[in-house]
Amino acid sequence: MNNRLNEDFFLTTETGKRLYHTYAENIPIVDYHCHLQPKEMYENEEFEDLGEMWLKGDHYKWRVMRTFGIEERLITGDASYHEKYLAFAAILPKLIGNPIYIWCALELKRYFGIDEPVTAANAEDIYQRTLKLIRERHMTRQYCMEVSNVRLVSTTEDPIDTLEYHKKMAADPNLKVKVISAFRPDLAMFLEEDDFADYMGKLAAAAEMKIDSFAAMCEALEKRLQYFASMGTTVSDDGIPYFKWENYTDDEIETIWKKAVANEPVTQLEADKYRSAFLYKMGGIYHRNGFIMQLHIGTYLNANTKGVREVGKSCGFDCIDDASPVISVGELLNRLTEDGTLPNTIIYPLDGTKIEAWAVLAAGFCDGLTRGKVQLGAPWWFNDQAFGIARQFESCANLYPVALSVGMLTDSRSFISYPRHEVYRRILCDYFGKLVERGEYFHSDEELGEIIKDVCIRNVCDFFGFKVAY
Repeated sequence: MNNRLNEDFFLTTETGKRLYHTYAENIPIVDYHCHLQPKEMYENEEFEDLGEMWLKGDHYKWRVMRTFGIEERLITGDASYHEKYLAFAAILPKLIGNPIYIWCALELKRYFGIDEPVTAANAEDIYQRTLKLIRERHMTRQYCMEVSNVRLVSTTEDPIDTLEYHKKMAADPNLKVKVISAFRPDLAMFLEEDDFADYMGKLAAAAEMKIDSFAAMCEALEKRLQYFASMGTTVSDDGIPYFKWENYTDDEIETIWKKAVANEPVTQLEADKYRSAFLYKMGGIYHRNGFIMQLHIGTYLNANTKGVREVGKSCGFDCIDDASPVISVGELLNRLTEDGTLPNTIIYPLDGTKIEAWAVLAAGFCDGLTRGKVQLGAPWWFNDQAFGIARQFESCANLYPVALSVGMLTDSRSFISYPRHEVYRRILCDYFGKLVERGEYFHSDEELGEIIKDVCIRNVCDFFGFKVAY
């Protein structure tokens, strides 16, 4: 057994190997949805050690560490990154079949040139070797992005954000990666939250206008969206844990909005009506301003309330939900289509078991004017691994052409998560290779090479209007 990372992993056919190494391997990365912190990116500090690189902010690893019964002190607690790394390294050999295993192997190889597996026995040695390289190469946040051949990233910020660090990065002649922000108005949509009224005050201050109605709130959001646009943004991002379309009147929505601002409880029906109105209005705003509408659907947030109280949100206690019906999102798209205000849209369903239904929905709202107007998004979060990626190719290619896909994203808080793009590209080439060797596709390698380039970078640049050299 060769205990080294095989450079042909996930490539199970000769055609797949040829396609990957000829066409996909060296294509630059456009990471159009991530959760990197702009402040960290701008300040560009050198990493403390491999423990920080692997474990800071990574809820994927935190979740799996808890499954092994590792104490929270060594996960999100006050232990040093060295201690946390050793605790994580001890379980890494046991993560067979888990994407974290291959991600970590790729991160060691691509950033440090280490292709041997980490074990409890060699964990300290690998720690010291990587520490030496971090110091010698001055491995900073921007260094990792440049080494990964990243050309553009889109972070995600609230409408009230000043985009201070985006401005600073735009003015930095030494920054080799273009950084934009996605406009994420979720806090204006969740009117049931206790801080909704406070948020309206913050939004009013950011927009420099009075907000005394739902209509005024939408005006303020559009004003802030135009500010984001002035910074080069063409991307929105709406997180929809649960959505059920309900018909409404404008008067009803104004009444519901006023109740929420007055900190009066709203019913589930009122919340559903409000979200329907909100997403419809935002869709029109996106269309009017030339933004892409991204809908992330089906998260079961904060499932473990005790864990959230003790550790915090976005720390590995979120799950997948299947409660948002296709018909409700379909009604939203239908209303916008009827009014001629449907923006270019990407749908990201988190429940991968129903991916075919969402692919059919996306295809049903494409038109004869825009290439892939409504897209089925990349497998994300719990689906961004080999099985989830392959499942989407296998189950949806017959419903929505793979060749139109805008490719992969990291959806990550980690500066070394770019090998996820590599995994996606390998699975894509393996999928194509299998089709060729089964006789189901018999155009030339050159034709397939063009499709691979489209999926890996051209489509996303065309769809979002990104000006990226590739």
